[in-house]
Amino acid sequence: MTPETIWYRRAHPVSLLLLPLSWLYCLVVLVRHWAYRRGWLGSRRLPAPVIVVGNLTVGGTGKTPAVLWLTELLQGHGWRPGIVLRGYRGSSPTWPRRVTPQSDPRAVGDEAVLLARRSACPVAAGPDRIAAAALLLREAGCDIIVSDDGLQHYRLGRDLEVLVVDAARGYGNRRCLPAGPLREPVGRARRVDFVLCNGGPCEGGERMELVPAPAVNLCDKALTRPLEEWRGQCVTAVAGIGNPSRFFAMLRAAGLQVDERPYPDHYRFQPRDAEDWPAGPVLMTEKDAVKCAALVGPDHWYLPVEARVDAELERRILARVAGLAEGQGAQRNVGRRH
Repeated sequence: MTPETIWYRRAHPVSLLLLPLSWLYCLVVLVRHWAYRRGWLGSRRLPAPVIVVGNLTVGGTGKTPAVLWLTELLQGHGWRPGIVLRGYRGSSPTWPRRVTPQSDPRAVGDEAVLLARRSACPVAAGPDRIAAAALLLREAGCDIIVSDDGLQHYRLGRDLEVLVVDAARGYGNRRCLPAGPLREPVGRARRVDFVLCNGGPCEGGERMELVPAPAVNLCDKALTRPLEEWRGQCVTAVAGIGNPSRFFAMLRAAGLQVDERPYPDHYRFQPRDAEDWPAGPVLMTEKDAVKCAALVGPDHWYLPVEARVDAELERRILARVAGLAEGQGAQRNVGRRH
């Protein structure tokens, strides 16, 4: 029995037993949020707009592809975005840290390295996102900050909040931890600026689709292959992400026969793991590929994905960001960003 089997079945008996702890958790969360709103706990505003992309549930919702989409959108309209994130499971002795495509994922976290490789944006990691953002503003010439996760990190003042929801799983049983998957009560979704629904419709949100790009060979990055070329074939699918089933479903939708190999989120792969994978094509997520560089063979591939949303939503987000810049009195040529 896993937390997912408890959290996504409303009448699960274990979830009912955990309800008192869930109520206590919700109470603490609400009191904490109230204390920030009253000013009893301090938050800090930065001299640049801050956009937080986060989720309400534990586990993967498509947050990182949404950050990549958003930063690309901003870059395409003249902004110089920087990305900050916690650097989850990173073992660096000093924080915050600038992250480069060559950074060690064991030191700064796998998602940080993935963002540095894919975004063409300055990236900084550290548990104190204010310090990480200040580092980018000071050293990298950024004029807007995008925080990957951090919806609950209220110390960092924010100007826009984007909530990403897994449309297939939604909010689960709609209960807070540990009886359900929620980090905050579901009513928190009404206070964000935009809701992105990954993979279909969801309450109060705009649809976002994750579209697979051609698979990339881990031994030779110049070698790519469309998923359709494996249609009807059996492949080993490796996923150490928050919701591996979404990755497996994407492969099946492309017509592949999938031998599922799910691992815990942020799993640190060892040589013995790769030794257990059968001969033949092995497909993994891009986040997993960051950690498997020393373990791979010539028939190992990773699958990049791209987030796509409606052009009207992009226009609305850009209009809001431009308004933030004007409201802050920033000396930017806003007109060229439309």
